[in-house]
Amino acid sequence: LRYLRKFEQKRVVDTVDNQLQWEPLTKTRHRKPLRPNELSGWELQIGEIRVFYDADTDSRVVKIKAVGQKEHNRLLIRGKEFRL
Repeated sequence: LRYLRKFEQKRVVDTVDNQLQWEPLTKTRHRKPLRPNELSGWELQIGEIRVFYDADTDSRVVKIKAVGQKEHNRLLIRGKEFRL
């Protein structure tokens, strides 16, 4: 989150609390499962920001793997381009 501006950090934390608290594995307009990759199984879209996470329904734990920013066809995580 350090690579985002303060208001973006707050927006991400608030949205993650609201969206992933009860049904993190339910596909919605802003949440979707990803094709198999090394990063995570799910993506949460918050405007241009993407939150990548995995969820375990048995233990009721959501692990945030990465937070990145989407610029057109590029995904930047920690300021470096990342390919899914």
